[in-house]
Amino acid sequence: MRKKALQFRQKATGWIQRQQNLKHGELRNHMNHWWNKQTEEQKLFYGILLANATVLLAWRLPSLKNFMTLYFCSNPFARAVCWPMVFSTFSHYSFLHFGANMYVLQSFMNATAHSMGKEQFLGFYLSAGVVSSLASHIFKTALRMPGLSLGASGAVMGVLAYFCSQHPNALLQVAFVPGFTFTADSGLKALLSFDAIGLVMRWKLFDHAAHLGGALFGLFWSYWGQKEIWGRRVHFLQVWHEFRTGTRPDK
Repeated sequence: MRKKALQFRQKATGWIQRQQNLKHGELRNHMNHWWNKQTEEQKLFYGILLANATVLLAWRLPSLKNFMTLYFCSNPFARAVCWPMVFSTFSHYSFLHFGANMYVLQSFMNATAHSMGKEQFLGFYLSAGVVSSLASHIFKTALRMPGLSLGASGAVMGVLAYFCSQHPNALLQVAFVPGFTFTADSGLKALLSFDAIGLVMRWKLFDHAAHLGGALFGLFWSYWGQKEIWGRRVHFLQVWHEFRTGTRPDK
């Protein structure tokens, strides 16, 4: 009886294990199939989304609070200044802030990244985030206003400004407000005006300086940077390699 029971248990365990392996294999195949169907722009978005989600979860760990405050918050008066200007672009403390930024980014990223290419878009996105952090630093330092800033809003504003300048007549709509549409050009002007007023009035609900910095960088890249900087990137790379190695090509 004991021998029969052990045999039955081994058979049942083996069957359950085979079913689990089969399910895991099916899930992996479904995931691979879904991932392979995504465009290069969508894959890049999911990468940015994953980075932001990871940092959002890291904020929930009490043991990391001091580390997150030091390196994932932009603050011109902090001990660490440079790296947080980049890391804060991927940092959100609240789920609402995270969801709003990722929703807006997903809405405008596909068209923008498609026209730029994923390599240029990634460089543009990171640069917009750093420029927005720099604008926030300059404003806070000039007015002696210490404070922490975090979030992808500045980089997202850069993407939004680029899209609106490239497609000024595109019709946009506010989420969950049906029947109300406006042109991309009008929406961008309204956002810039709102942040400019917030900057002058020193509102503290948003980091208006960071928003304006990111938006102005998006406009700069749309009208000048994409052609004059990205279009001449080979020349800039040659100059950089000459500077790094201390050599000059033969004339």
